[in-house]
Amino acid sequence: MSYTAGAGSTESGYSSDEIMAVEAARRLRNDDVCFVGIGLPSLAANLARRTHAPGCVLVYESGTIGAKPARLPLSIGDGELAETADSVVSVPEMFAYWLQGGRIDVGFLGAAQIDRHGNLNSTVIGPYDSPKVRLPGGGGAPEIATSVENVFVMLRQTRRAFVERLDFRTSRGDRVRVVVTDLGILEPRDGELTLVRVHPGVRVDDVRAATGWELAVASDLGETTPPTDDELAALRTLEAA
Repeated sequence: MSYTAGAGSTESGYSSDEIMAVEAARRLRNDDVCFVGIGLPSLAANLARRTHAPGCVLVYESGTIGAKPARLPLSIGDGELAETADSVVSVPEMFAYWLQGGRIDVGFLGAAQIDRHGNLNSTVIGPYDSPKVRLPGGGGAPEIATSVENVFVMLRQTRRAFVERLDFRTSRGDRVRVVVTDLGILEPRDGELTLVRVHPGVRVDDVRAATGWELAVASDLGETTPPTDDELAALRTLEAA
């Protein structure tokens, strides 16, 4: 069976984005307070809330706490987040009291680049003073990376993204617990991201070819469990709403 990278469908009937969302969702617990971003993190967190973790509290950067959207929000300013939240607070309160106060268990992050230690770059590609590309910047990412107990990274795996050396370190990787990619799962072992699971149809050589450093592979390497029918149904309901 072949596995197609990117967002397209695989021969198994689910897309790489869907298996990423499912794998990230499975790692959320019912009692987690989760700082959520738009896109795949929001899809994963809402999927967890609709399946095995209905008590998971979703917190969005706009200040909505306990949001329960019936559909995927278009942005952190989507009105449904405020309408369905248990509470809405100011952004300064969100960061100072909730995030920096250690009240959030899990924070999702993405980036343009990641290195073997889980450090992230969302600032520039190329030299800082004369970059090839100036990215959106850190935003709240540096605070999330140092304030939540567990950082989950979701990132499609390519040599451009998984690099030997970052062009700029925006966020520290000390609290990265898992990196969910379209090829497999990496977790820190002995201070270095290590391949611990591959998705169905993906070979270790495929993951190595998409990594800019000599990738460590776990001796107990396994294969991720494909999304169940129930997980895919819940996920697609969110996407279609």
